[in-house]
Amino acid sequence: MNIGKRIRFERLINRESKNTVIVPLDHGLSLGPIKGLENMPETIDRVVTGGANAVIVHKGIVPFGHRGYGKDVGLIVHLSGSTTLGNADDKVIVCGVKEAIKLGADAVSVHINLGSDSTNQQLKSLGDISRECVEWGLPLLAMMYPRGKGIDQFNEKAIKICARVGAELGADIIKTNYTGDAKSFREVVMGCPVPVVIAGGPKMKNDREFLKMVEDAINAGAKGVAIGRNIFQSENPEKVTRAISMIVHENVSSDTAYEFLKSE
Repeated sequence: MNIGKRIRFERLINRESKNTVIVPLDHGLSLGPIKGLENMPETIDRVVTGGANAVIVHKGIVPFGHRGYGKDVGLIVHLSGSTTLGNADDKVIVCGVKEAIKLGADAVSVHINLGSDSTNQQLKSLGDISRECVEWGLPLLAMMYPRGKGIDQFNEKAIKICARVGAELGADIIKTNYTGDAKSFREVVMGCPVPVVIAGGPKMKNDREFLKMVEDAINAGAKGVAIGRNIFQSENPEKVTRAISMIVHENVSSDTAYEFLKSE
């Protein structure tokens, strides 16, 4: 990682734990103004207050999430887009690296669905963006998912391939699905030469199981989380972010984090 990337990467992590809590808020492009994303400045304020290290937003949301007060937060501009009004799995590039830099980005992210009809084009886009990120010293987060007809999104082998493909094409950090247990996810981490963070997936109903997933992932070698809906659609995004941060940065148990989450 070159010096520009290293300096910017440090804005995305906790310097003591070397881990990160990233909150993706890019769902509005594909899903519209869903619960939790109606008021973006408020949502960003709450997750930052809770301890988020970085947020992911599309370029048009950057001005609404700029913080001229309080705790700073890393800015990751998302470059990929699609909509549920079309084929949501076929991602296209909707923002460029230089455009993101002009917006003040500390990093950029791309979403790649391996197994979709446009897999090859998405891989080409990842390779092109990776090259630009090296040129401009900008960290690249790749959201790597196994998605397509007949593909199990949580299959260990598929997730291992996804994580490794992202690293092979130059990503500095990989976001992917949790496999469901620490043993199999440890295999994902071991097969990927760059840091891996877990996605939160669909909104979960059980807070205890959700926090246990975070704990197991960290114990398996994950370097943090990139969780959206299970934070911004919760009743208290600030407190959920804090509970996750306790596990990711302070090495507390999921039981302790759950007790905090349910405390008055």
